[in-house]
This record gives sequence, structure tokens and C-alpha cells, in this order.
Amino acid sequence: MNTNLENKVENIVKLLDEKKGEDIEVFDLSDSDYIAKAVILANSLNEKHTLALLDFLKENKKKLNEDILGYDESEDWVVIDLNDILVHIMTPQYRMRYAIEEFLKELKEGKFNSTQEI
Repeated sequence: MNTNLENKVENIVKLLDEKKGEDIEVFDLSDSDYIAKAVILANSLNEKHTLALLDFLKENKKKLNEDILGYDESEDWVVIDLNDILVHIMTPQYRMRYAIEEFLKELKEGKFNSTQEI
């Protein structure tokens, strides 16, 4: 990961941690053909906290040093597109159910090509 991207990721992690995001994990995918160069996963405490973390990141766009291009939200799972960074904030139940970490680990290890059909 280049220094600029590392700084952006560190800022996001710091903001999530500041507002009680839990089990924050960062995946450097800059060497893969994935749609983002980095993915950040974080647990929320509950459904309302998921949406509160989204609002907090939207309010702190300048600290992120990144424009929020878009987001998709539900009470259990929010995905935020920051161009070269994707942020997933979800309740622990959703994170366990969808096991995104496994997909991202396989992608990073080259076991899965993001352009192949599932």
C-alpha cells in the first residue's frame, strides 16, 4: 500500500475506533484486481450504531482526506465507497453470516479472481 493510501486507511480506522467500532480489520488488496485497493471491516455494537458510524464518517469527510462516492445502508450493514477504499460496517451477526474476511483473504492470496463468476 502506498503512503497516501496508508494514511487514508489509518484516518478511517482512527475515526471508527474513536466511536467504538470493534474488531476493525484492514485488507490491503492493492496487488489484486479487486475494485478497491483497501477494504476496512468493522463491527458495530448494534443496528443504530451501524448507522451512527456511517453518519460520523460522512461528517468527518475532511479528516478522511477522501470523498465519499456513495454508500448503501441498512441497519445491519453499511458499505461506503471511498474510491480506492471500501468500508464495511456491520453488526457482528451479519459479519459472521457473510464471512467477508474469508473472501478477502482468498482474494489477497490469489485463490479467487474477482472477475470470475461465483
